[in-house]
Amino acid sequence: MSRTALRICPLCEATCGLTLTIEDTRVTGVRGDREDVFSKGFICPKGASFGAADSDPDRLRGPLVRRDGELREATWEEAFDAVAAGLRPVVEQYGPHAVGVVLGNPNVHTMAGGLYPPVLLAGLGTRSVFTASTLDQMPKHVSSGLLYGDANAIPVPDLDRTDHLLLIGANPLESNGSLCTAPDFPGRLKALKARGGTLTVIDPRRTRTARLADRHVAVRPGTDALLLAAMARVLFDEELVDLRELAPHVQGVDDLAAAIRVFTPEAVAAACDVDAGTIRTLARELAAAPAAAVYGRIGSCTVPHGTLASWLVDVLNILTGNLDRPGGALFPLSATDRTPRPAGPGRGFALGRWHSRVRRHPEAKGELPISALAEEMDTVTDEGVPIRAVVAIAANPVLSAPDGDRLDKALGSLDFMVSVDPYLNETSRHAHVVLPPPPPSQAPHFDFAFNTLAVRNQVRYTRAAVPLEPGRMAETEILARLILAATGMHGADPSAVDDLVIGQTLGKAVTEAHSPVCGRDPKELAGQLSGDSGPERRLDMMLRLGPYGDGFGARPDGLCLEKLLAHPHGIDLGPLQPRLPQPLKTVSGKVELLPEPIADDLPRLEQALSERAEGLVLVGRRHLRSNNSWLHNVPALTGGSNRCTLHIHPEDAERLGLLDGDPVRVKGAGGAVTAPVEITDGIRPGVVSLPHGWGHDRPGTRMSHAALDPGVNVNQLLDGSLLDPLSGNAVLNGVPVELAPLPAPR
Repeated sequence: MSRTALRICPLCEATCGLTLTIEDTRVTGVRGDREDVFSKGFICPKGASFGAADSDPDRLRGPLVRRDGELREATWEEAFDAVAAGLRPVVEQYGPHAVGVVLGNPNVHTMAGGLYPPVLLAGLGTRSVFTASTLDQMPKHVSSGLLYGDANAIPVPDLDRTDHLLLIGANPLESNGSLCTAPDFPGRLKALKARGGTLTVIDPRRTRTARLADRHVAVRPGTDALLLAAMARVLFDEELVDLRELAPHVQGVDDLAAAIRVFTPEAVAAACDVDAGTIRTLARELAAAPAAAVYGRIGSCTVPHGTLASWLVDVLNILTGNLDRPGGALFPLSATDRTPRPAGPGRGFALGRWHSRVRRHPEAKGELPISALAEEMDTVTDEGVPIRAVVAIAANPVLSAPDGDRLDKALGSLDFMVSVDPYLNETSRHAHVVLPPPPPSQAPHFDFAFNTLAVRNQVRYTRAAVPLEPGRMAETEILARLILAATGMHGADPSAVDDLVIGQTLGKAVTEAHSPVCGRDPKELAGQLSGDSGPERRLDMMLRLGPYGDGFGARPDGLCLEKLLAHPHGIDLGPLQPRLPQPLKTVSGKVELLPEPIADDLPRLEQALSERAEGLVLVGRRHLRSNNSWLHNVPALTGGSNRCTLHIHPEDAERLGLLDGDPVRVKGAGGAVTAPVEITDGIRPGVVSLPHGWGHDRPGTRMSHAALDPGVNVNQLLDGSLLDPLSGNAVLNGVPVELAPLPAPR
């Protein structure tokens, strides 16, 4: 007999509501949940393939422990005994920084990944923290930290009310959006155009999003910051700056005008390959729109000036008065955000509180560049000891980080490694212990991260659609037990982790004057929490303390877990609203338009005016039916357009004597790969493109379908030396490469 169950999709940032059809314990059908308050029935190919991903036979069903050099099946007790025996001696002999923690992108797609890694990091006390953020959005965190004093205060475009949307380095028709949680992003863009709005796309590729645009500007890769700086200069030159209601909350406008004086449209035109007239038109159209928003994403982050580009996106929104206003770019307010504190000066945001051991990279947001992970393991210096053990949670840096070959070797030399991963993949194959979480149908879901970036305030929670299989362990319990094993508390009840967090959180809340529970007894509050598990009790606590919460009875109409469970399709909390100055945590209590680290980096951008790499440069690309290296083992999500080919413009192909389908050797600073050519006028001359997340050809993995068409690892072309210095983000786009035709197979 079949039944249906609701589930929020965990496969990308759109967080669409799904209705699952379940036969016994197997998901046999998926459709969009038409009653979902946010996604309203929208579903993409990834969501439609939820059942196939959920039941992938290559998913590990139980833990693996390395014995006599081989990973073998083990009990959960044996696995956590091995974790404690492997990690604790490293900490005790070499100190906490000898343990590296690597967090992958999927952590923000699960409830467990949102709740437990911060506890692990605090318990270990290690500074050797590396995440996928420094392969993606860290420049946005840094620019937000410097502008607003909070690295997580990221304004998002008000897609449903804007009149003019300018996208740079973003392709939401294939990515479904990123740092902008918006189910049915394509439909929202079409609605923008239908109501008479304008869509402008700046991208070296004519992507699906660019083809929808009213104006497509094929900028030269890596010059995004130059183009945006020139637009800002036009606003000053033509007296188009109008801060509107922002004026009392912003400082540094005159200093900014002086700092960008050199970046005229004429000065940047040659470097950007965009004529000065077009740059002026872009600025004028932005200023003239009744409401406008500039939105930049991964293409503008993963470049040499990624932080400056991210900063300038917000600068343009500020100078046109479009920050924090309907139809512009606003700050979401999530149901599990902390209780809003009164507006006023904060502690600000600091960079470089510590540095990496080998190349002295400064930390950003508590992280070191993942490009430095290999050298921190395999290089001996006079400064500290190398990383001797690694905890990898939902991370596959051998494919996702630069120079996977070096990283592959370094991981193989560790004293100990534990990987939390459902697959034996290119990275987890090196682990001494592999702890596999259950399929997503067997896990609850709440979007802690993505609700802070949503284009509409709402809250949704779904419990597990299918009971946990015998022999499986909930991901929340896996991570709780991992924390205990890593911090010298192996054998304690895993509920102790949740109890500790609840006690600490409530203990702090009752001391805060702005908290709804100020002065109350934290033990009495803890006794009021509901939920079937520790994670649910923590969610109930966060909802009650949050901006819409019931304050443990102080606001009877407010949110709590019980109320959320009574609304299985979610609760709509309304459109985004202006919030300044409350989100600001800068020392001045204002938006600091020209922070010192930004000002100090502008001379480097000025040097780029006269720097232009000759020959071809490489950019990445995303596929609608993929998400990094996650989903290549799902047959329904591979093939067709989701292929690992080298896109090249017809002019460049003709010059090199290449025909469609020919094999070509692509060489970069980190190595070379061979890929088939795909000739397309959808990419500008002088630029080639390889997709990210491929290269499933290493021995010792158990991903049978991915291995049938492994593709090549584009990140092997990088040696890890190219970074944005402010954020430590890897430079993945606009890097020079050389092509060499190869004989076609006969």
